[in-house]
Amino acid sequence: MVKQKGFSLIELLVVIALIGILTAIATASYSTMQKKSRDARRVSDMKAIQQGMEQYYGDIYSYPGASCLPDTTYLPNGLPTDPQPTKSYSSSCSTTTYCFCAEMEVETGNSDVNCAGAVTGSYFYCVHQLQ
Repeated sequence: MVKQKGFSLIELLVVIALIGILTAIATASYSTMQKKSRDARRVSDMKAIQQGMEQYYGDIYSYPGASCLPDTTYLPNGLPTDPQPTKSYSSSCSTTTYCFCAEMEVETGNSDVNCAGAVTGSYFYCVHQLQ
């Protein structure tokens, strides 16, 4: 009787199933990490906008008004855009107040109300005037 070398069909199926499970876990983790990364950029953008608006106010004693766009001295690259092309930042501005909000993908943020005051069921990270 000659013993043949190799793997049985069951052993191969178990290995393939394990590889499939590990791939599914890795894909889910990668997707979540991408969302968290985009959310971190949104928070960073909101803080940069807030700093620019407050510097503008410190020099001019007024916010930019309805345009929501301070001089390029304060935001050299203009207003940041959302990292996802299908989304955009919302804003509401006057000479005495401003509000900028970014819709978050992961359930984090500091508000469930956007700049228009609407409760949309999403989470937002919003910045407002400090003066």
